[in-house]
Amino acid sequence: MATAAATSASEAEAEPKAGPTAEGEEDEVKAARTRRKVLSRAVAAATYKAMGPGWDQQEEGVSESDGDEEYAMASSAESSPGEYEWEYDEEEEKNQLEIERLEEQLSINVYDYNCHVDLIRLLRLEGELTKVRMARQKMSEIFPLTEELWLEWLHDEISMALDGLDREHVYDLFEKAVKDYICPNIWLEYGQYSVGGIGQKGGLEKVRSVFERALSSVGLHMTKGLAIWEAYREFESAIVEAARPIAGFLSPFDREQTFDSQLEKVHSLFRRQLAIPLFDMEATFAEYEEWSEDPIPESVIQNYNKALQQLEKYKPYEEALLQAEAPRLAEYQAYIDFEMKIGDPARVQLIFERALVENCLVPDLWIRYSQYLDRQLKVKDLVLSVHNRAVRNCPWTVALWSRYLLAMERHGVDHQVISATFEKALSAGFIQATDYVEIWQAYLDYLRRRVDFKQDSSKELEELRSAFTRALEYLKQEVEERFNESGDPSCMIMQNWARIEARLCNNMQKARELWDSIMTKGNAKYANMWLEYYNLERAHGDTQHCRKALHRAVQCTSDYPEHVCEVLLTMERTEGTLEDWDIAVQKTETRLARVNEQRIKVAEKEAALAQQEEEKAEQRKRARAEKKALKKKKKTRGADKRKAEEDDEKEWGDDEEEQPSKRRKVEDSTPSAGEAQDREPEAGLLGKSVPVDVDPPSKQKERAAALKRDVPKVPHDSSKDSITVFVSNLPYSMSEPDVQLRPLFEACGEVAEIRPIFSNRGDFRGYCYVEFKEEKSALQALELDRKNVEGRPMFVSPCVDKSKNPDFKVFRYSTALEKHKLFVSGLPFSCTKEELEEICKAHGTVKDIRLVTNRAGKPKGLAYVEYESESQASQAVLKMDGMTVKENVIKVAISNPPQRKVPEKPEARRAPGGALVPRQIYGARGKGRTQLSLLPRALQRPGAPAAQAENGPAPRPAVTTSAATEAPKMSNADFAKLLLRK
Repeated sequence: MATAAATSASEAEAEPKAGPTAEGEEDEVKAARTRRKVLSRAVAAATYKAMGPGWDQQEEGVSESDGDEEYAMASSAESSPGEYEWEYDEEEEKNQLEIERLEEQLSINVYDYNCHVDLIRLLRLEGELTKVRMARQKMSEIFPLTEELWLEWLHDEISMALDGLDREHVYDLFEKAVKDYICPNIWLEYGQYSVGGIGQKGGLEKVRSVFERALSSVGLHMTKGLAIWEAYREFESAIVEAARPIAGFLSPFDREQTFDSQLEKVHSLFRRQLAIPLFDMEATFAEYEEWSEDPIPESVIQNYNKALQQLEKYKPYEEALLQAEAPRLAEYQAYIDFEMKIGDPARVQLIFERALVENCLVPDLWIRYSQYLDRQLKVKDLVLSVHNRAVRNCPWTVALWSRYLLAMERHGVDHQVISATFEKALSAGFIQATDYVEIWQAYLDYLRRRVDFKQDSSKELEELRSAFTRALEYLKQEVEERFNESGDPSCMIMQNWARIEARLCNNMQKARELWDSIMTKGNAKYANMWLEYYNLERAHGDTQHCRKALHRAVQCTSDYPEHVCEVLLTMERTEGTLEDWDIAVQKTETRLARVNEQRIKVAEKEAALAQQEEEKAEQRKRARAEKKALKKKKKTRGADKRKAEEDDEKEWGDDEEEQPSKRRKVEDSTPSAGEAQDREPEAGLLGKSVPVDVDPPSKQKERAAALKRDVPKVPHDSSKDSITVFVSNLPYSMSEPDVQLRPLFEACGEVAEIRPIFSNRGDFRGYCYVEFKEEKSALQALELDRKNVEGRPMFVSPCVDKSKNPDFKVFRYSTALEKHKLFVSGLPFSCTKEELEEICKAHGTVKDIRLVTNRAGKPKGLAYVEYESESQASQAVLKMDGMTVKENVIKVAISNPPQRKVPEKPEARRAPGGALVPRQIYGARGKGRTQLSLLPRALQRPGAPAAQAENGPAPRPAVTTSAATEAPKMSNADFAKLLLRK
């Protein structure tokens, strides 16, 4: 709906006013000639009937049917050839199936705007005249139609109008059309069509009435009002021209009553038009000078000059509208503010209407317009019409319905009509549970104002009570079932009902029952609820019930028990007896003592938890210290072992003549891959690999650090952060990042340098620095954020040193509630941004769409869609949730990401024996799943044979690491002797 309205309006508003093309001029000239011809011929018939047989109608060839035929030509002058020709081709069967599908879909959801439009289009294409008329009627009852839809409907009905009854039907359609939106083109069509019926009884008065109403509605329209003025003036001029040939045959009295009075009407139209600021006023003034036989009066010239001055004030706002793109809400808002300062009601109303043509789905604009009419004009028909149009355009906005009910009550509308309007509001489909509470509250307030509480019982009072009962049931059943909440946690509706029963009906018993029900709904723990009840009892009840309420409050209140206790003691101090005072003191002291005990327990529990956290932190600290000491101990033990091995190698060197190849393997400190493979069988047989010269861990770290120092670091000058951007999440497969990225960033400005970051092995690490010559180039480069590079979204961010700028915030998407943004899930992975935009733009103006991807650029089936306003997003939720997209049923909701849970700190784990063991003892990954013996089977000592199980196979022998410790330790010399024996 929004798209259709915005499109038609933008096409209408965006027409350039300064000189059309040559082809456009020719079309306008033809249309003007046709219009003048129609007006002249139709007016000639009216003149003949008004002045008698002195004017030969048949000689001029004027007939009523000619007027209708000529009007049909004029109204269809801008239509494409063959617009009303119905053609049937091979796609007829396909269209019929689509029609059946659309009708079935509308039977399920009658509020599907696009479905209505598609059905009308197909029925019109197939020539189903009766069905298309019914479809249009049904759609117009639910939605206000755009100018384009109305003109199409009107042209079709005009082409089928045969007699006077059909003409009356077309008149009724025109009346409906001009009520939806302010459309100058529809008013112009209405006036021209009414000219065709000038030969009928009262036809001349009908034409003038239509044109006068058109001037009142859109005559002040600066860019389009001129067409209405010209059409009306041409009509009156045509009457003058038709009466001129017979003017000489009339008596002076008859001439004054007919011809001269008609001439004065044309003069009056010129003067009225020249007193209004309109575009092309100079041409109108020149035309008046040429047409008038007498000099133009000085008063007319003064009004004309004054209008020109006013036009200069309005021109900036009109030019801003012409230059901006639809829907131009900001430009219209500025224009409205300007008109409100001037204070001309007619012009204020017109600019509101013009803005609503393109922004019909903006609730705030409707609210502002209706508020202006309620407070300033206060014209019943106008106010109620605007309120009715507002709820038809934005039915999901509860504020519009509430204001509509108030306006109807304010202007004395019948009770049945107001009740029917309220029922429509309940079926409007609000998006929040609280909206239903608000509309029920507005309706209940209206019913309460109808009741005469001086009477003990009345029909209105019973209706009010039944409405309260129905409201509570509706919130409990309908609203809670849909939203999982009633929308009224504080039971405001029940509180209002209790106040009415107590204050206005003197029925405290009913009020107490209601408050009992309120307290049972989880409100008994709140002090303010008890004090509200106490105040009601204090004002309309008795002291006994006040005391009872406060005693219950003392026992139940958990948020502010001291305050409730203080209120109880204050009441007993002023009104109670000694016994009452003692009871109150005892209860309050007992309650406060219990509260203090609970608070102490809570404080102790919190302190215990804090102490546990401190102990866990201390335990982790000790575990880290033990681990560090264990590493240090292993390092010392490793150094002693290496020293012993060196001594053994000296003994092994005595036999180097016998085993030269073995000596070379031992001396080689960096064996090749082949040599490492040759040693594997020995490790499998002996359970221990041949020792090699390996540097201790400290030396290995020093060597790695030296290697890192050898790798050239990428220099970065922090003083150039303003002209540098940081680029990350790039594909690691990029062989020459600087060469591949340079064309991309040179589009933003001259690139001084691209510094990619490589690892120690020379592999690209996926990020780099891009330095520009100018700061504006760096700012423009930030717009490349999330751009797809070789299948991955590239991240571009400002280059900021956080150590120097700790307050700098990296860009993050909002995680708060955004009512104008939708979260879409369940999308097919093949869905593109363009396809999703095509779906979403049917429900409003889409500002941005973001498809969620992983770091590799693969879609996750999620998207965020940002609309221009909250109302459009709300409408889109209603229409799109549950929609099927490429066989996937999507879910659509208002964007409100859940809060991320902070990961808990790792706690000490419980060892098999039951004692708490720090996780660090088992290493970074915790305790390993397998505990394997590293002792070869050849050197394992056979244990006692396991007994055979009574049922089933014998259990597997338990292999433990203690077996490895039982094996005798062997030196290198022992290994050498063992091999030499073989």
